[in-house]
Amino acid sequence: MTMTEQIPDLETFADKSLLIVDDDTAFQQRLARAMEKRGFETETADGVREAVTKVGTQAPAFAIVDMRLEDGNGLDVIEAIRQRRPDCRAIILTGYGNIATAVTAVKLGAVDYLAKPADPDDILAALSRRPEDKAPPPENPMSADRVRWEHIQRVYELCDRNVSETARRLNMHRRTLQRILAKRAPR
Repeated sequence: MTMTEQIPDLETFADKSLLIVDDDTAFQQRLARAMEKRGFETETADGVREAVTKVGTQAPAFAIVDMRLEDGNGLDVIEAIRQRRPDCRAIILTGYGNIATAVTAVKLGAVDYLAKPADPDDILAALSRRPEDKAPPPENPMSADRVRWEHIQRVYELCDRNVSETARRLNMHRRTLQRILAKRAPR
């Protein structure tokens, strides 16, 4: 699907208000500019508290929400949006994806769940896709090594960057974990 095929789908929506919630300011601003070029009227928020305040004032028609924010969880923003505007088309972006969180996001009303860094065209496709349409499989899925590395990083973060606790939970030798953490992320 090309961008020109997607834009007419977006044109069917009268309200093009979009809330982008991400604590990575550089990514947030790049994404806001890209989405404005694609026809959205964007608002940004750096965290859960600011996003919930903006939703309380004016609930958007679309939302792009990062899962992990400095002051909480992006799912709280999705829930606040659903309470104020059930027809909002929201997607979750995350660098720490797992099936349980994806299921929770969808149950709370997110229409899609994308891995960071997500391409603006992929985000546009997710936001404008009809509910009955299935998402196409990724052209370049993560390698098994990358998936393993992402999982280790997620557990490491959940253990507050404690190597010993992470190694215990992963049933891995501490030194092996230290070597993995010292290396760059696989492609």
